[in-house]
Amino acid sequence: MDLLLDGFATALSPTNLLFAVLGVLLGTAVGVLPGIGPAMTVALLLPVTYSVPAESALIMFAGIYYGGMYGGSTTSILLNTPGESSSVITALEGNKMAKTGRAAQALATAAIGSFVAGTIGTVLLILLAPTVGPLVVTLGAPSYFAIMLLALVSVTVVLGSSKLRGFIALFLGLAIGLVGMSSGQPRMTFGFAELSDGIEIVVVAVAIFALGEALWVAAHLRRTPLEIIPVGRPWMSRSDWSRSWKPWLRGTALGFPFGALPAGGAELPTFLSYVTERRLSKHPEEFGKGAIEGVAGPEAANNASAAGTLLPMLALGLPTTATAAVILVAFESYGLQPGPQFMTQNEQLVWALLASLFVANTLLLVLNLPLAPVWAKLLRIPRPYLYAGILFFATLGAYSASTSPFDLGLLLVLGVLGFAMRRFAIPVLPLIIGVILGPRLEEELSEALDISRGDYSTLWGEPAAIICYLVMTLIVASLVAARIRSLRRAPRTSDTEKDEVHT
Repeated sequence: MDLLLDGFATALSPTNLLFAVLGVLLGTAVGVLPGIGPAMTVALLLPVTYSVPAESALIMFAGIYYGGMYGGSTTSILLNTPGESSSVITALEGNKMAKTGRAAQALATAAIGSFVAGTIGTVLLILLAPTVGPLVVTLGAPSYFAIMLLALVSVTVVLGSSKLRGFIALFLGLAIGLVGMSSGQPRMTFGFAELSDGIEIVVVAVAIFALGEALWVAAHLRRTPLEIIPVGRPWMSRSDWSRSWKPWLRGTALGFPFGALPAGGAELPTFLSYVTERRLSKHPEEFGKGAIEGVAGPEAANNASAAGTLLPMLALGLPTTATAAVILVAFESYGLQPGPQFMTQNEQLVWALLASLFVANTLLLVLNLPLAPVWAKLLRIPRPYLYAGILFFATLGAYSASTSPFDLGLLLVLGVLGFAMRRFAIPVLPLIIGVILGPRLEEELSEALDISRGDYSTLWGEPAAIICYLVMTLIVASLVAARIRSLRRAPRTSDTEKDEVHT
């Protein structure tokens, strides 16, 4: 409690409070624009934090993170355009509410649910993060190797409909992450001396998210204007409150544990929350037509999951979502490496960051409920001007990473890669996780083999490593079993039907 109070004293200082307000406003303003989710928001605004001290920058980053999460729900409700996959469920009922004249109530329950879930999730983070750290200090290189391998396999296999596309993205990320020097020799540099130090993660994140998205939208630009639904002043009736508060709590209970798990993410808990509320609701006939429970529960699950993703990132240095991966880039840009001893070695910084999550969450509610009509007007920006601005910030972000013109060419090449990934429906998250964890995976493998003098049996010589390998085996076995069951259940086409299909 003393450390948390000291963190609040730091976070509530006039300078840091100003950075928190600025972060919330910037995060919401960018996150509310169509097609831009929290990960892209954080990647775009990452260069904004480079010129301020680490403490203030991370506090501002917390505001950007939560602001981007809120902005994604606004786009889903008003435009039926989810900024990321976890906002899809919110759009199902939220946009229906907006079209029936209840946009204000949908935005209000989303904002308050985000506040409730974010607050409870941050409390759980504060209680669990200090206890998880000392436990993982005892783990050796084999265990870390197995944990990272589990994260890679889980993110690739569990998420997405096509496992082949997931592995393609993962191998692309590993290939990008392994560019640089290895044992004093250049590796995959293709003769470019600028690649000797590797490719900056900031350049990769900004290119894949921002530039790839801008090129994709430019290729599919439609001249038809977007339908903007009037917002009004967000308010909730007594009936809305009574129908929302239980979904907020249930969504929080589902979201936080899934966010803390490798490859848990927010997609599954938001879907489970929606299904749960549909079954428990006293008004099931409203689902599909604009049920407020279908907005309250999934939004709470989404934001609780966001708080949960910070637990493995702070305690283990493992990002489990694309947004967490970009946040980890922000830490590393200041020479900070989250992990088991991170909280004890940087107490003042970490507790100021945790306290700032409460501050950002409160500011989000206080500022954005009255400003909802203002954010809605941002949606009227013509797409060509909007994405021209995104390209400008992407270029500025890539250049500011190392002030090298070579990075601008690299940005364009990786941006084309991001465009191709969208064209062929290749998921982005495995690539980003591969870029970040690839070099660390190699480092842990080398350390484990050096200690054991080349004995590969050391890789499964610790209990934690064995558990990780068993979990990976269960994941793969369950997917194979599900595939076999689906093939057995598929009806066999008769010869007559085949002839008709051929004709």
